[in-house]
Amino acid sequence: MQGSYLQSIERIDRGVYDQLLESLATGRWSDGRALTETQRKDAMRAVIAWGELHLPPKERVGFIDKGAKAGDICDDPQPLNWKESHYE
Repeated sequence: MQGSYLQSIERIDRGVYDQLLESLATGRWSDGRALTETQRKDAMRAVIAWGELHLPPKERVGFIDKGAKAGDICDDPQPLNWKESHYE
């Protein structure tokens, strides 16, 4: 099943991808019908998969441009220091 899904995604053209993005953004299909939760999940999965196959990283859904901060210390996890609440 996974192979046939990816083959289907590979055949989607840019216009269909753009329509899926628009539907996800508005929560409605181009004819005005609302997306169901299942349709929303399936459309999101298709958009992400298509982007991984056809778009450079900067154009993909979810891309975060770290700019000059890439690799800087701000990318390293920092431990949280919990302080006692003055409301206790």
